[in-house]
Amino acid sequence: MKKLYLIRHAKSDWSDASKDDFERGLNTRGGKAILTAQGLSKNIAYKGKLKYLDALYFAAPQEIIKEIKNKHDTVFIVGDNPETTELIDLMVDEYIDNVPTLGIVALNISVKQWRKFKPEKTTLDFFIYPKMFKS
Repeated sequence: MKKLYLIRHAKSDWSDASKDDFERGLNTRGGKAILTAQGLSKNIAYKGKLKYLDALYFAAPQEIIKEIKNKHDTVFIVGDNPETTELIDLMVDEYIDNVPTLGIVALNISVKQWRKFKPEKTTLDFFIYPKMFKS
């Protein structure tokens, strides 16, 4: 069984609207979200190294699927919308209209080897986002 976590990135700093996504930093809420992502990886006992791939930015869902076909049993992808939501909707039957900022979707993939991955072998484990936990 493989596990794929798709996480929409934290809020970015829009104080200078002339900057593109790569030039903008995270705002205060976004900075706190980095700690959240690190905590999540610890809670599921992920021992691997984080890898940052700029090539996945604005990538089509099929390109992202090609990239996840690797040797790891657990993969986290932190990305932007609409790409994150489009990828999820391609992979599972449950329709998700929008993954909000810092939303996390966990998918179970019923294969032993990534090369045998097909979207129809994927099921939704959970979908959570910060506003679910506000009182």
